[in-house]
Amino acid sequence: MADINLKEVTLIIGVVTACYWNSLFCGFVFDDVSAILDNKDLHPSTPLKTLFQNDFWGTPMSEERSHKSYRPLTVLTFRLNYLFSELKPMSYHLLNMIFHAVVSVIFLKVCKHFLDSRSSVIASLLFAVHPIHTEAVTGVVGRAELLSSIFFLAAFLSYTKSKGPDNSIVWTPIAVTVFLVAVATLCKEQGITVVGICCVYEVFIAQGYTLPLLYTTAGQFLRGKGSIPFSMLQTLIKLIVLMFSTLLLVVIRVQVIQSQLPVFTRFDNPAAVSPTPTRQLTFNYLLPVNAWLLLNPSELCCDWTMGTIPLIESFLDIRNLATFTFFCFLGALGVFSLRYPGDSSKTVLMALCLMALPFIPASNLFFPVGFVVAERVLYVPSMGFCILVAHGWQKISNKSVLKKLSWVCLSMVIFTHALKTLHRNWDWESEYTLFMSALKVNKNNAKLWNNVGHALENEKNFERALKYFLQATHVQPDDIGAHMNVGRTYKNLNRTKEAEESYMMAKSLMPQIIPGKKYAARIAPNHLNVYINLANLIRANESRLEEADQLYRQAISMRPDFKQAYISRGELLLKMNKPLKAKEAYLKALELDKNNADLWYNLAIVHIELKEPNEALKNFNHALELNPKHKLALFNSAILMQESGEVKLRPEARKRLLSYINEEPQDANGYFNLGMLAMDDKKDTEAEMWMKKAIKLQADFRSALFNLALLYSQTAKELMALPVLEELLRYYPDHIKGLILKGDILMNQKKDILGAKKCFEKILEMDPSNVQGKHNLCVVYFEEKDLLKAERCLVETLALAPHEEYIQRHLNIVRDKISSSSLVEQPIFPASKTSGVGRDKIPTENVKEIKSEPKPTQIVKTSDNKSQYKSNKQLGKNTDKEVPHKTIKEIKEIEKKRVAALKRLEEIERILNGE
Repeated sequence: MADINLKEVTLIIGVVTACYWNSLFCGFVFDDVSAILDNKDLHPSTPLKTLFQNDFWGTPMSEERSHKSYRPLTVLTFRLNYLFSELKPMSYHLLNMIFHAVVSVIFLKVCKHFLDSRSSVIASLLFAVHPIHTEAVTGVVGRAELLSSIFFLAAFLSYTKSKGPDNSIVWTPIAVTVFLVAVATLCKEQGITVVGICCVYEVFIAQGYTLPLLYTTAGQFLRGKGSIPFSMLQTLIKLIVLMFSTLLLVVIRVQVIQSQLPVFTRFDNPAAVSPTPTRQLTFNYLLPVNAWLLLNPSELCCDWTMGTIPLIESFLDIRNLATFTFFCFLGALGVFSLRYPGDSSKTVLMALCLMALPFIPASNLFFPVGFVVAERVLYVPSMGFCILVAHGWQKISNKSVLKKLSWVCLSMVIFTHALKTLHRNWDWESEYTLFMSALKVNKNNAKLWNNVGHALENEKNFERALKYFLQATHVQPDDIGAHMNVGRTYKNLNRTKEAEESYMMAKSLMPQIIPGKKYAARIAPNHLNVYINLANLIRANESRLEEADQLYRQAISMRPDFKQAYISRGELLLKMNKPLKAKEAYLKALELDKNNADLWYNLAIVHIELKEPNEALKNFNHALELNPKHKLALFNSAILMQESGEVKLRPEARKRLLSYINEEPQDANGYFNLGMLAMDDKKDTEAEMWMKKAIKLQADFRSALFNLALLYSQTAKELMALPVLEELLRYYPDHIKGLILKGDILMNQKKDILGAKKCFEKILEMDPSNVQGKHNLCVVYFEEKDLLKAERCLVETLALAPHEEYIQRHLNIVRDKISSSSLVEQPIFPASKTSGVGRDKIPTENVKEIKSEPKPTQIVKTSDNKSQYKSNKQLGKNTDKEVPHKTIKEIKEIEKKRVAALKRLEEIERILNGE
């Protein structure tokens, strides 16, 4: 065996770079969304130990919905990517490309054990450029294949050093091999199959046995005519060690998945649930299909599930000929490699082992998997294929007649494969391009139609998305997910009647409950979301809330651990004004998922409804412990602290609001509430700054405009308040408090009696029973020296508020003036004060509201689940939502205003009495 040199390494790396440079500009598509974008295990806030408790997609291994794909080391590399670049896809694709180059170089070293130097380079080049690898290299989740392959090949290379002089055993390489096998398995499950390759290598390559020789030796030993050779005994010892280590790894792996296989549906793998002989005929036919993809990778598809490959239901199906031919060819190669000695047979044998053994876990022959064909699982088997092709080319090129032709053909194959790979990478640029390219190859897969619809839906192109979803229902009429997608899209188009019909159709396709049989094991768990979606749709109708609740309870009865049903039901119960039952629903959901920040947030909202602010704050804090960047928890907990009136809580409230605006810099509510907090702390300049920022982001922000004007009026800047009030009244002409404040400023600062009169008259047009507006208009009449009109006005005002003593006193003063007919011409509003107008925050203006948002991030989209194909979480948020009750602080503020108003009234009385 010759060592690899720098030129060969440079050539391989250059070719890989030339083929995959454009993959750097692709995004996260298909399975990347679940494994990267939606996987909380990538976040630094998630403990590292969680990576070893969850599956590849971030789902706890103990949960039934887990895929049981245990690849913590692969997820760890994703986490490292996240640490350096968060969710920027370029770094993820770059690392994949580097790993593919590393695999290609190590594969070159492996090839030199069985091929000459030139053929080894050819095999490595074929492997580097083969288009079948685009899914493993350009798809970020394919990193599991790349990492596993690195340690897979390293384990094999280590094992080749276990044979010492005189056929002795070198144990260090064997120990390293076992360790590398374990590492490869923690990257992807198929890594364990390298043990089988090591066993074949030991018997037929290292020891040089052939099948006839083994038969002869075994026969002689059994007949008692001879003993087992010492070399064979040593071989047996090595094989026993390898097999025992493998068995130990298998036992550990079974313990990890808790002896449960993942739950797949007939849509994922139709043949797996088919009867005999359909199941066997179809699964065997898939072997030549995979071989054909290696031989002719012209039509590649990202998804081969559902109806992509029709079932073979009869022995007379013409496709059985392909299966028969494939097994004949494979058998011929097997007989040649096992029966005859020589380097050629050894090369063929190792090529066949590399093709067959790593493919066994994905073959469906021993246990069902969640796909029909997957191009990425051919990553390692393609190594054996490339060795076989390079070996065949070597045989042909050695013949002088065919030498030039063999070089021309080889060059054409490598060049066309490289171009195909380069072109195929662009298909992975976005979800739309990927699934549209798949539809060109396969139009019988409803999942592809659904996923094109999802891509269009994400772009808010609902009309076009609907066409693809409807086509999915035509291709696969019994696809529950497709009907759910149609219903959701109709809902987005505000066609609720059609949406309900689609959801009802999906519901009718659900399997019926069979007594004694576990329901959850027979369907995809997310198909139960049809009950959630339907309930969410009909609950918009207030008269159908009980019907919606019945649907939630039906989903829970089918699957008691259905967390989403409890969440949605809790939200509904809040809407039905049943906070205690809502609390029970959320507590049940928390039993299922105690580490869900959204659930703790929802529970806090329930406690607000129950008027238990301290408990609410505790739950908000718990949500923030789990997710320090939980936007709604940051905002609402800060408001709750602010509303409590406790001065010691204000610094923490300010800190949380600052964190909130850092997460949501375009939300004016955050700046507004920082302004309110600054007003509480008498930091007028800071309050002005925050209010202005809020108004800059939202020009018609009602509360911000009014409170900025109020702030100016409190700080003797009444004339600056006037243009702010004009802006407020331009957007909200019926803003009564704004009109009162404007009338006050016009009366006392501008001396515009007519303008003030118009403000108060407008208030009474909108609300004839408004005591403040009516009383202030009476004062205007007094200022105009129309005492009789002022008297009538005060009489009417007193009828509206007979218990207000200041109105009676003012009426008595006016009557005294009428009887004495001696008016003192002095201003009615001394020191810029209009009776009844507060100079501080007005509670009825609701300037401090808790934004009750009982919808956590995942409720918004999970309940309208995009069937089984992908998920997409969005953040929903209410703004400017009023609290239905006054807080203790608001009541105290009202009392303060009342006291201040009485003092102002006393001043007015002194003026009216001529003091």
